[in-house]
Amino acid sequence: MTMNEIIDAAFTRHRDALLADYFELLRFPSVSSDPARLGDCARCAAWLKRYLSRLGFSVEIVLAGDQPLLIAERAGATRPPTVLFYGHYDVQPADPLELWKTPPFEPTLIDDRVYARGAQDNKGQFFAFLAGVGALIEAGVPLPPLRILLDSQEESGSRALHAALPDLRRRLAAHVLLVGDTGMHTSGRLAITAGLRGLSHLTVRLSGPDHDLHSGTHGGVAPNPAMALARLIATLHDDDGRVAVPGFYDRLIPPTEEERRQANRLPFDPEAYQRETGTQPTGGERAYNPIERGCFRPTIEVNGIQAGHTGPGTKTIIPAGAVAKLSMRLVPGQSPEGVIRLVSEHLKRHTPPGLTLEIGEAQANGPGFRLPLDSPLVRLASGVLEQMAGEPPVFLWEGASVPIVSALQEQTGAAPLLVGFGLGEDRIHAPNESFSLTQFQLMMRFGGLFLAELAARDA
Repeated sequence: MTMNEIIDAAFTRHRDALLADYFELLRFPSVSSDPARLGDCARCAAWLKRYLSRLGFSVEIVLAGDQPLLIAERAGATRPPTVLFYGHYDVQPADPLELWKTPPFEPTLIDDRVYARGAQDNKGQFFAFLAGVGALIEAGVPLPPLRILLDSQEESGSRALHAALPDLRRRLAAHVLLVGDTGMHTSGRLAITAGLRGLSHLTVRLSGPDHDLHSGTHGGVAPNPAMALARLIATLHDDDGRVAVPGFYDRLIPPTEEERRQANRLPFDPEAYQRETGTQPTGGERAYNPIERGCFRPTIEVNGIQAGHTGPGTKTIIPAGAVAKLSMRLVPGQSPEGVIRLVSEHLKRHTPPGLTLEIGEAQANGPGFRLPLDSPLVRLASGVLEQMAGEPPVFLWEGASVPIVSALQEQTGAAPLLVGFGLGEDRIHAPNESFSLTQFQLMMRFGGLFLAELAARDA
């Protein structure tokens, strides 16, 4: 049997047991942003410890503060390179609950798709990888030395893991950092994610009067924080969509011509984008096409605004304050801390008199990065994906961020490789998240094939 056939046969043979375990994993409401769910995260980690132990891993739950990180290790049948696989078992909140067609923490199989929070991001992807590892172990196929790191807090910035990394660097040292938290091309073509944007974010608060004021008595006299915040946010961009913060682009490293060529290999389909998102691709810098805006350009986005009365009926007030949350997606060359400083200084310069500006919750999550396309590791993964699909993979530069990747690369010395099988229709972070069994099998197959190929080359 070929390696593909071995892995596919394992899925067919163990389908019911795999789905039962997958569903049990999805039932844990391991929402890292909710302190009340910390116990659920701990129970999820304990379940994963038992599961990995059954596969022959030595497993430990490492408490970083109160966060249960999971580290597993299995000796290989070959000499290094050692592989460190990173995934995360925490999930996004499920709200708004009323928009779910099925209960978010009671997984439901409809046709080929499993619906649940975390079905794809990231429980489905990492569990499918572990299923591929299990298929090789059952078949007696040699594996390289393998370490597994499952994060409890990726959806909340991996703060505990960031703090613990210096103490864990020896235990996590590896040659290859494999991350299965990315996706395929929108066309369904298999892909290697060759870069991610970095991330910083902050909260802006404008305060005026010490209480809400009557908009008739004080309208036209007292400054209105809601109106001022709208104008303040508008100063962040010019009319062409370019960020207007001085110094924002100064250290940006532009893509190479080969990276631009690869990114534009498959044309952007605006109609498909509108079907997927319900809107048109008109945001960002007009000087760049949608592919390059999403792949290679940094952004400042408004994540939320709150001020005054927004409930039913009317309440004629000048609100005492207004709040906005901003995120900055960054590209190589930009410092997450430096961008926070630049944006904060810009906002202070443009704050009108009579109002007080507060910058809070400023967090530098990590820088952006891009992979060398001609590295041996990328060539190996490309060969595996071509074997799976019968055609070469495409390269993607994701606009999203997995901030811990850069920190893991720095602390462990491992070369990162990002291969995942997500699609836009999976609706991660939204109600009705799902993951198809077809995608599950693709990740299972890639995990097994990649590890087997790596072990065979270094036996």
